[in-house]
Amino acid sequence: MAKAAPQQEDTSKYTSGQFQTIIDQCEGCGRIVTAGADKFCRTYAVPAAKWRQGLCNFATHAKPEIVAAAAKINPLKASKRAAAKKKK
Repeated sequence: MAKAAPQQEDTSKYTSGQFQTIIDQCEGCGRIVTAGADKFCRTYAVPAAKWRQGLCNFATHAKPEIVAAAAKINPLKASKRAAAKKKK
């Protein structure tokens, strides 16, 4: 089996200029790599672009809010169902 590459080589691709540093919304994510004094996203080269449309889909620290809309109930059908349950 191949051995894992040393950590020094792994961080060199982040400091070469291909990857941009993370933004404030990325703080706390599990995909952050520290190279020198800067922090980079391991998954995406331009983290600001992922947050531009809303929540980053790679974020491990933030989950999307799911809003469940209350279903509209037809009062006529509801009364018929209630009457049917009372008969049984």
